[in-house]
Amino acid sequence: VGKEAKYLHKGMTSSDVLDTCFNLQLKQSGEILIKDLNLLLTSLKKQAVKYKFTACIGRSHGIHAEPITFGLKMLTFYQEFLRNKKRLLNAINEISTCAISGAVGTFANVDPKVEKYVAKKLKLKVEPISTQVIPRDRHAQFFSTLGIIASSVERLATEIRHLQRTEILEVEE
Repeated sequence: VGKEAKYLHKGMTSSDVLDTCFNLQLKQSGEILIKDLNLLLTSLKKQAVKYKFTACIGRSHGIHAEPITFGLKMLTFYQEFLRNKKRLLNAINEISTCAISGAVGTFANVDPKVEKYVAKKLKLKVEPISTQVIPRDRHAQFFSTLGIIASSVERLATEIRHLQRTEILEVEE
């Protein structure tokens, strides 16, 4: 930036820039994942309806149990991913904050109007109580949600893979 750099970072801390930027990146990443979840939900719903009356073996710990339908099996995944979408939307909402409040969050060298302007421009919310860094529980919630979604993806993938085994062959590629 050159000599104008003295105005760019004036009164701000590195945490003001890095935390706000990181939260913006997480928000944008979460929005991409929401689009992917919507595609998955559409596919699962389509399969649930298509196979609503297709009988298959119900299993408990891999052992034959009462008969069910393949549509019901797909519907359970659909419901799980609906919950995951709700979790992710909540996590995106929680992570969508910025803090431009200077050293230890006192606004001693940064006018609070700057923070409000940046928040509006980036479509974020102002961190309600600033201490220079954005509270890490927001990040923990976001990443915990990603972990839950990953476990759901693993459960779906394992089930499909299991049902493709030669001795079962209830689904195929």
